[in-house]
Amino acid sequence: MRGSSSAILNSEGACILNYLGALLSVLGIVMLIPLIPWWIYNDSALHGISYTVFTLPASACLVLGLIIQKNTSFHTPSLHGAMIITALGWILCAMAGAVPFMTGLHKSFVDAFFEATSGFTTTGITVFEGLDSMPRSILFWRSFTQWLGGLGILTFFLAVSFRGGSAAAALFSAEGHKINISRPVPGIFNTLKILWAIYSLFTVVSFLMFTALGMSVFDALNHSFTCISTGGFSTHDQSVGFYAAHGFAHAELLEYAVTVIMLAGGINFLVHYKVLTGRTGALFFDFEMKWYWGIFAGSVLVICLDHFNRMGVPFAEHLPSVHELHEVFRSALFQTASLLTSTGYLTKDINSPCFHAVSRQIFMILMVIGGCVGSTAGGIKVMRFGILARAFQTHIKRILSPSRCVIPVVTSGRVIPDSEVQQIASLLWIWAMLICAGAAVTAVFSDLDPWQSFSGMASAMGNMGPFYFSVHEMATMHWVIKLAYTAGMLAGRLEIIPLACLFSRMMHIRMQ
Repeated sequence: MRGSSSAILNSEGACILNYLGALLSVLGIVMLIPLIPWWIYNDSALHGISYTVFTLPASACLVLGLIIQKNTSFHTPSLHGAMIITALGWILCAMAGAVPFMTGLHKSFVDAFFEATSGFTTTGITVFEGLDSMPRSILFWRSFTQWLGGLGILTFFLAVSFRGGSAAAALFSAEGHKINISRPVPGIFNTLKILWAIYSLFTVVSFLMFTALGMSVFDALNHSFTCISTGGFSTHDQSVGFYAAHGFAHAELLEYAVTVIMLAGGINFLVHYKVLTGRTGALFFDFEMKWYWGIFAGSVLVICLDHFNRMGVPFAEHLPSVHELHEVFRSALFQTASLLTSTGYLTKDINSPCFHAVSRQIFMILMVIGGCVGSTAGGIKVMRFGILARAFQTHIKRILSPSRCVIPVVTSGRVIPDSEVQQIASLLWIWAMLICAGAAVTAVFSDLDPWQSFSGMASAMGNMGPFYFSVHEMATMHWVIKLAYTAGMLAGRLEIIPLACLFSRMMHIRMQ
């Protein structure tokens, strides 16, 4: 019996290694793409960046991946195996993706690993300063990691490696959101093709819009990568606010264009598919979309009212000018879209006097909620928020109704099993506990106040980006805090379960 168990473990272990090897091979090829901006913008002469910054880690990933594949067998992983592949795959990609930051910018491993993890998980928290003068190839790699991670590293791997069938379904489920959602068409590979086609379409559209509104080609390309992926990395320290601050002619229109793309990234891509196939009503009348637009519009309204209420003069006695109304509305609209979709772009610092206490509390709530299921956004997801609200409403109805009445939790005509409601509630509880743990670590190893400490870990877990302290303070944080936030970014992006499975497997092996 012991030999049979060992054979099963070895078989599953070989399968896990085979997938990780294939993933490393694909990543090795992808890491050569930044050589294009390295050559075009002459980073070698202007910044002293050697081509080996990308070719060495790319070659190492490719060779190591091919060796692993050659010496391991391929078969369909179990659900537990798929979870392990997902967790290890993201960690390995972040470690490999950190190498260009270490060799090109001479950053420490902790800072480079933090930045790469923030990129692949589309979090957008950065420990890098001086972006405006940074080598273009490095900036491109930062942005490209977010584009790769937007729909998921493994979905990209499955799409380009043509691995379909039950194995792909297991990995898609492990990496995707842990909630029951339908697919646009039968077959996992067909689904992946549709998702990446829509994703690529939005990338191209945003690039054309940004270029037309005054961005340079390089800036437009980078922001098209990080906008639809709701990642938030920018090529400027001032983020999107750079363009208004430097007097760009169409800065305001650019902000509205970015807002539209961010909101698109925060919407379930199945809804985009429905809209593109003629079912436009899905954009407004699906259960999750009603909550999405309601939270967005309500937040913008409250933030605007909060701003004028804190001006010191009653609103009725001091009617603001049209220009002032537009400025406040535009700032509230942009920042609400940025945080609800977990993009993290800024036109104004969320800690600035423009946003008062109520607004900052709204921002913190948005950091936790995030975007829609099946989108590129982070957070616990609007669908889960809506289901929990509906479950509470149903619970009250059950109390007030006769004991024989059967009142299920129903959303969009679908009965939500109690087991799924319990799963959502437990996930939210673990989410909250991890935020508290990260906030505690932040408080112990820094001089930040409780509000700032919670905002940092909430931003990491929600894959958001902004927080209530400065980027400089983040860059100079203790390495323990940075590793805690790195773990939080991975846990938030993978929705905890794959990392929990990996931790359980490691503990099991250690106890043997």
